[in-house]
Amino acid sequence: MRIGIVGGGGRMGQMLIREVLATGGASLSGATERPGSAVIGRDLGVLVGGEPAGVAVTDDAAALFATADAVIDFTAPAATVAHAALAAEHGTALIVGTTGLTADDHARLAMAAEKAPLVVAANFSLGVTLLAGLVRKVAATLGPDWDIEIVEMHHKHKVDAPSGTALALGRAAAAGRGVDLMDVKDAVRDGHTGARKRGDIGFATVRGGDVVGDHTVMFATEAERLELTHKAGSRAIFARGAVRAALWAGGRAPGLYSMDDVLGL
Repeated sequence: MRIGIVGGGGRMGQMLIREVLATGGASLSGATERPGSAVIGRDLGVLVGGEPAGVAVTDDAAALFATADAVIDFTAPAATVAHAALAAEHGTALIVGTTGLTADDHARLAMAAEKAPLVVAANFSLGVTLLAGLVRKVAATLGPDWDIEIVEMHHKHKVDAPSGTALALGRAAAAGRGVDLMDVKDAVRDGHTGARKRGDIGFATVRGGDVVGDHTVMFATEAERLELTHKAGSRAIFARGAVRAALWAGGRAPGLYSMDDVLGL
């Protein structure tokens, strides 16, 4: 399968390039960067510290979507929306790991999914996918007397909060309770906030150092607390999951898919 990478010059983009090059059954069709990037014209293999791959970085995203079976995107919301339009135009599978997407962004991705297969996930790790399933089940089993709090920590350079993964875990908890997360989300606490509202799902954000991603979902009631935690030690876990999703999505019917679909959950 021919897999392309957008944003190939970034840390995650380079990790995705390495993963595609190391994956049997996959070939690297190309990678793009923004016009003017210093890496344009560089061989992709050399860029990631390996042997020449015979494919260079370009700034032509349209050409990449025209030749690839699947494209992986961990860039920024505005770029991802533009790439989704290209995926729809060419019928190319698009794997989206971009965080910070708005409701409008998601609506535009859904429109693109009418013409191309899109796999959209806040986190492509197998462990996080399973964690979300556990959170949904626990939230459905325990009643509203159990308070739900989600704590996440990431490196100091992360620009969005709470993390996309934390929000996905919050949606899983809300789904387990049969409510909409936006009706029970409590992500800002400062000053005299009063007592915790029954049924709310709280979020706490921590930033510092080079933490790849730690997420804990706490279920707390009188004299008892249950904590479900996932800790990512390397971004390689996200690259592996994204390439697995690309191999799964190539040639599939148009639609909006998740990692649950990829893993058969």
